[in-house]
Amino acid sequence: MKKYLLLLFSIVWFAGPVMATHQRAGEITFKYISGLTYEVTIVTYSYAPSPADRYELEIKWGDNTSTVLKRSNGELTAMGHYGEIVGTDIKRNLYTGLHTYPGAATYKITLEDPNRNYGIQNIPNSVEVPLFIETELIINPFIGANSSPLLLLPPIDQGCVNQPFLHNPGAYDPDGDSLSFRLTTCRGADGAYIPGFQLPNMVGNNTGGIFKMDPLTGEILWQSPKMQGEYNISFLIEEWRNGLKIGYVTRDMQITIVTCTNHAPVLRPVEDTCVEAGDTLQFRVRATDSDSNAIKLTAAGAPFQFSYPAEFYSPYDSIGRNTGIFTWRTACTHVRKNPYQVYFKATDNDEPVNLFDLTSMNITVVGPAPKNLTAIALGNTIQLKWNKNRCSNVSGYKIYRRNGFYGYVAGHCETGVPAYTGYQLIATSKTTDTLFTDGNLSRGIDYCYMVVATYPDGAESYASNEACAQLKKDVPVITNVSILQTGTTDGRVYLAWSKPTELDPIQAPGPYKYLIYRSDNLGGTAFNLIDSLASLNDTLYTNTALNTRDYGLNYRVDLYNETPGLRFLIGPSQKASSVYITFTPGDKKLRINFNTIDPWTNEQYVIYRKNETTLLYDSIGISVLPYYTDDTLVNGRSYCYKVKAIGTYGTAGITDPLINFSQEACGIPKDNEPPCKPVLEVKSDCANFQNVLSWDSPGCPGDVEKYLVFYLPPQADSLVLIDSTGIKTYTHSNLLTLAGCYAVLAVDLVGNRSPLSDTICVDSDVCGTYRLPNVFTPNGDERNDLFVPFPYSSVEKIDMQIVNRWGNLVFKTEDPNIKWDGKIQGTNQAVSDGVYYYICDVYELTLNGTIKRTLRGSITVIR
Repeated sequence: MKKYLLLLFSIVWFAGPVMATHQRAGEITFKYISGLTYEVTIVTYSYAPSPADRYELEIKWGDNTSTVLKRSNGELTAMGHYGEIVGTDIKRNLYTGLHTYPGAATYKITLEDPNRNYGIQNIPNSVEVPLFIETELIINPFIGANSSPLLLLPPIDQGCVNQPFLHNPGAYDPDGDSLSFRLTTCRGADGAYIPGFQLPNMVGNNTGGIFKMDPLTGEILWQSPKMQGEYNISFLIEEWRNGLKIGYVTRDMQITIVTCTNHAPVLRPVEDTCVEAGDTLQFRVRATDSDSNAIKLTAAGAPFQFSYPAEFYSPYDSIGRNTGIFTWRTACTHVRKNPYQVYFKATDNDEPVNLFDLTSMNITVVGPAPKNLTAIALGNTIQLKWNKNRCSNVSGYKIYRRNGFYGYVAGHCETGVPAYTGYQLIATSKTTDTLFTDGNLSRGIDYCYMVVATYPDGAESYASNEACAQLKKDVPVITNVSILQTGTTDGRVYLAWSKPTELDPIQAPGPYKYLIYRSDNLGGTAFNLIDSLASLNDTLYTNTALNTRDYGLNYRVDLYNETPGLRFLIGPSQKASSVYITFTPGDKKLRINFNTIDPWTNEQYVIYRKNETTLLYDSIGISVLPYYTDDTLVNGRSYCYKVKAIGTYGTAGITDPLINFSQEACGIPKDNEPPCKPVLEVKSDCANFQNVLSWDSPGCPGDVEKYLVFYLPPQADSLVLIDSTGIKTYTHSNLLTLAGCYAVLAVDLVGNRSPLSDTICVDSDVCGTYRLPNVFTPNGDERNDLFVPFPYSSVEKIDMQIVNRWGNLVFKTEDPNIKWDGKIQGTNQAVSDGVYYYICDVYELTLNGTIKRTLRGSITVIR
């Protein structure tokens, strides 16, 4: 009977590898069909000679259901489709199925198949480890329909010892979503990470070489393999849409390294480029081989996936070199925000391995610019018009405006309207209308425009030509609202405007009158008539007896036709305000804010501060922003300022520059600023069982009086104040456990508190976990006479039992120090030399509370 059992065991043991050594690589992809229905494809690469062939595989859909899918490629046999032989001992297998999901959610589509092929160098006992692959499908109405990336280059590749290995999965996203790439750990039974898995550069003689994956291009580089053999790696291809991750595909791939004597060919790098939709892109790809081997050039990528695909023509040029020609006749349907990635591969014809070089490049298809933009002033508006775009998939337009002509010429790949031009987006159209009316404009300004076409995924076309126009100057254009004198009752303002130069003498023959209005607030929300002037050339006015200290003032000038029997308003000027300064006090500084609402552009401000000795205002600085910080002050002292604003309409025929002064105003700096947020570090002193805190406050003012130290014990709800100190270190002693969290904040001399530092936590294992020796010598020589643990911390209690080889209890304790003297508990009889076994439940005080950890092992008693 024993012989029979032994024979049966041997059959089972040796049959396992034979029947199960097959899976090399694979991934799962999906395609959106409609509604909640998706088509999912499993692709695997297997060891072709293995009898463990899979005519069908079970897929788990991620919604607690599964389906057995039949293989769909290769010759049809009595068992089903056989798959395709694509290399020596390599078979490619496809399994496809439709599935309708119950609703919006995140689903993990998985496949687990036992087992991987025998002898994978970086997966221990690979023949006993299943292949596990996973793809994440997110169904979310706010994301929209989504299909996974497609991987155009196979997950089986070869390389040579001591030669750089390159690989690219050739990822292409049919929806135009952004992709990122990162290495992960190969997975096995139940989707768990495989114990003992290492990247290829961490195995045996390979240790030390570089193995990395470019997160943007997906290119994998293994700098210098040293050992022959097969290696598996796994990586994620993650999809991103509008900054959100919307799913991923996991690829598990296999690399075979062999010994070679030749060298890989070399591809000349191909630069990224752009092409306007409708144009044909064509360029050459060149490769050379130092061993004078023949070179085969191939190409893959998204442009080859369309109904009218790109073409790559590559005849053999001559021995040791080859040139390919890439041609793509682009169309409007190819326009998208993200570029298309194209991969070129140069492969030699040497044996036993065809070495290769790989390069990738990006092609962005850009929509054509809107053509023939014109701008025409009509009354108080400017009307824009342009030709209908030849791309019918345009979803709308963006309209940009600036004051004055720029002369922009787009770079080869420069889409939209760059910010450096000074153009600002003023409107976005979601229709394909080619008309736009711009209102709320000022006289005297030369307004210039550009238009950009947009596409459903957010792609932008090249910018249109620039078109400029001015409103007809048939009303006054205010140029000055300048404070002449600051006061509460005796303030004075200088008001000036440019007279109308394009009046229609037939419709408004005159005479004319200006009516001057003022609003006693900066925003100009309530205007009152204050005076009038009867001459068209009388464009200066001084407003007196004002409060110019406590608020800003706003003015408007209306022009009336005063023909007897024909009096009417020709039009009002734009309203314009004085420059009104306010203060934001800080520690030893004042921020001076320049508040103004003007139709012109203030390009520069000159800041003046009153000299307390001469009582004159001295210039202390210039700012192109509407504020200035004076930071050389004394807290509690009053400082007085005024500002000169220098502006322009940027239009000929109007005064330039425009000079306007603010009121005089005083502010007082005060220390209202908290110290900087401390940067905390916590180190555990294991010898003295204490946590040592230290911190710094880079860039902080020097007026910190003290620091408050906060502590969060394990399982507590909030930090508690435990101490304060005037120095930048603190030692927390007398602890039951080293586990805990800390934070500090700084307090300055006037009581301002800094933000709390980041909370830094240490756990109970910071000084190592509770460990036991495996031998002791209770022979009475006072050396190693007791069985005790190694130095430990943060242990509340233990529950330990020690038994002999027959399972009889010889000692038990709850004392973490143990102190077993090698005698049977209760009888005081010494145990005999030999091996004893223990189980020890250790109750450790951790950040998450008291946690039990079980230790099992043996103790050897030697006397």
